[in-house]
Amino acid sequence: MTKIAFIGAGSLGFTRGLVRDVLTFPLLKDATLALMDVDAERLEFARKSVQRIIDMGSYPAKVEATLDRAEALKDADAVLCTILVGDTDVWRHDIEIPMRYGVDFNVGDTRGVAGIFRALRTIPVMLAIVKDMERHCPDAILLNYTNPMAMLCRAMQHESSMRITGLCHSVQGTAWMLAQWIGAPMEEITYTCAGINHQAWYLKYEWNGEDAYPLIRKAVMERPEIYNEEQVRNEMFLHLDYYVTESSGHNSEYNWWFRKRPDLIEKYCTHSTGWNPGAHAYILNEYRQTEHTWKDKAREWFAKDTPISLERGHEYAAHIINAWKGGEIFWFNGNVPNTGLITNLPEGACVEVPVFVDKAGFHPVHVGLLPPQLVALNHLNVMIEEMTVQAALTGDPRLVLQAAIYDPLAAAVLSLAEIKQMVNEMLQQNQDYLPQFACFEA
Repeated sequence: MTKIAFIGAGSLGFTRGLVRDVLTFPLLKDATLALMDVDAERLEFARKSVQRIIDMGSYPAKVEATLDRAEALKDADAVLCTILVGDTDVWRHDIEIPMRYGVDFNVGDTRGVAGIFRALRTIPVMLAIVKDMERHCPDAILLNYTNPMAMLCRAMQHESSMRITGLCHSVQGTAWMLAQWIGAPMEEITYTCAGINHQAWYLKYEWNGEDAYPLIRKAVMERPEIYNEEQVRNEMFLHLDYYVTESSGHNSEYNWWFRKRPDLIEKYCTHSTGWNPGAHAYILNEYRQTEHTWKDKAREWFAKDTPISLERGHEYAAHIINAWKGGEIFWFNGNVPNTGLITNLPEGACVEVPVFVDKAGFHPVHVGLLPPQLVALNHLNVMIEEMTVQAALTGDPRLVLQAAIYDPLAAAVLSLAEIKQMVNEMLQQNQDYLPQFACFEA
């Protein structure tokens, strides 16, 4: 019998979807599902949701709920992490303080100065989870969904030898989007995607073994509805020649080109028709709305006779756990340490590459060299991530400043002195969550 621990189980929609997927596998249908959260009310909603899925499917699974992380982790075979450190009253400052300096974030949870501070708050908690795993389930795998993905995985992989990888929707989601644009059935598409989280590149994208990039370029250039769906990413593709994972809203924050002036934000970041078009503080406003309505949505879900379909979704996690427990070998893109996998990115950096998983664990695939126009952007972000991780591990505020100095968006808008002033203000604002920084003068 498999035990799966959900840390941060109060993320209701995500937990429900993952549980639904897990129980569709014969090997996992009798799993013990151990839910843990720090919010007792959310945890109880999650427990009732999972029990409802078990009952609907007549599965022999069992659900447990606890506020005690060690209890949830004890003897687990797999751990899924979907935590958020602090509520909107904490992390809203990651977005609002930079905006006062002219640094305009759409999401701000993975990179940039906002992502740096979310990482600084979250890394200590993630390391505590991994240390608990070393004590209570040393043979388990950890599947992380929490952002900022690359910095969290880098810190955990640096500090622990546990089997850890990070998962993101963007690789399979973008592959499907591109297939739709060229009218290709997804089962006829093959690709190789590699780089770093939210900034990986489709080095190959083929339809029935033939290069599909000419078809993608034609669609982007000749069909306005396709260009307008992902304006930022399509501009990047037209100039860099390879398509990048993750939405235009996110990618508009990760470089110098789209958010440094109001006219550019207006042109590229506010009129896209796809998800997350790029308006200021999208994620903050989304969370505020969710926090006000989640109880009503949960009650509505329970009131329905058929809350959700029990058919398997498209997340990787359940497939990975099934393979880990001896089922069919599964291929996915995961966040792993760079052990010569991408040869022109630093050794040990967190990279996102193809990975095979079986009952022996994770087997990442060697990719080789990235094209220079791609590695230039990846390498800069990798080094910012490295400085941030080292700052979190050492408590050195100077490294926080230096990471922010090299952030492309902040550097496109601010001087060195202005970045220092902004960073010091953010350190002061976060002092209750960053006790490792004895001095706040960066």
